[in-house]
Amino acid sequence: MSPHKDPHVIACANEVLSGFADLCRSLHHATILTDDGFEVASLADDVRQNGRVASMASSMQALGDAVAKDLRIGATEYIIIAATTGYVIQMRVPDNSMVLAAHFDAAETVGKALSVARLVATNMRTLISSEAA
Repeated sequence: MSPHKDPHVIACANEVLSGFADLCRSLHHATILTDDGFEVASLADDVRQNGRVASMASSMQALGDAVAKDLRIGATEYIIIAATTGYVIQMRVPDNSMVLAAHFDAAETVGKALSVARLVATNMRTLISSEAA
């Protein structure tokens, strides 16, 4: 079953995302999506963007993976999109076909945002694995 249709995976994603904003106050939007662009769960200021963000983030992840493969530099760890008023960090959920895409405002340091995103992605993997056993 695809993760975006699996009630267990959706519940895990919602649980992980619910605590994300508490870890980093500058978070504006976070989505866990499948590699093929379907939203699993999301936490956002503007709910109208959710489906579009998942689709675009999936394409960005595929492009990043392709560049890393073509350059023979190993697997993509994360992608950062920097803009004037903030940035987006995308990170694969370890050992899964899902990606975390998170938008932070410019007040946050990239290091802290990256660290928190890594923690959330790892927690997602752990939660799925522990509850599936």
